[in-house]
Amino acid sequence: MVAQPNDRPGLSWLGAPIDARSLFEPELGALLGLLRGLRPGQWSETAVPGWTVHDVAVHILGDCCARLGRREFGAFAPGETLEAFIHRANQEWVDRHRDMDPASLVDALEEAGSALARRFAHADLDAPSLGVSWAGVDPAPMWLDCAREFTEYWTHRQQIRHAAGLGTDPEPGALSMVLDTFMRALPHTLRDTAAPAGTRVEVTVPGPGGGTWAVTAGPEGWSLAQDSGGRPAATVELDTETAWRLCTRGVQPADALARARVEGDRRLAEAVCGIVSIIY
Repeated sequence: MVAQPNDRPGLSWLGAPIDARSLFEPELGALLGLLRGLRPGQWSETAVPGWTVHDVAVHILGDCCARLGRREFGAFAPGETLEAFIHRANQEWVDRHRDMDPASLVDALEEAGSALARRFAHADLDAPSLGVSWAGVDPAPMWLDCAREFTEYWTHRQQIRHAAGLGTDPEPGALSMVLDTFMRALPHTLRDTAAPAGTRVEVTVPGPGGGTWAVTAGPEGWSLAQDSGGRPAATVELDTETAWRLCTRGVQPADALARARVEGDRRLAEAVCGIVSIIY
């Protein structure tokens, strides 16, 4: 059985670095335009289970404030996991700002989001940064932390779009970055999946913004580092909507597997469909 990725030195197993820095400003513009175009009643529509559009917008503001050092977090409760702590802190922030009027919320998002975009624009991509638990790396390189943060804002905007009766934004540049970032979870996803060294699994998302990712088993763990291109033991093809929603648990693994085109070892395909690229 392969070792857990964060048990081994180096970061090559995460794949080639990616640069999301220039995408924060247009993503913010798209979010602000979306929010300013909402009808009053749409702010109270359900965006995710338990949260309205207003709640999700408040949560995005909280994320921006946290990255800018403008938000304090309390202490862990006894026995509380990281996931439970983050979910509790996020809920407390949303509860405290539930009465914030939409106009003030949008203005606050524009100010904080712009400040964060400027900060990321000058970030050193090679510097160590916050851990990315779903990729199994702590500290993570800034390029992954930055890209992870971008996927958070993009995902929440899609949730608001869906609540407003709109489809997923098909703009391929942002979508490509989101999917490429989400797939960095593959080595961690397969960490407990036994396979001989050299076993290769491919995940493909066809169409604009899609791509192909190959993860290979090695003596120290699964890796997204460039491989020999040998015949894969399993291939999993997912449509765009299923792929990003699977990674954010808008689609459950069994449902994604049923929608997928699978060739080869089904056990490996099932393991791939366990991917999750958020704190869940």
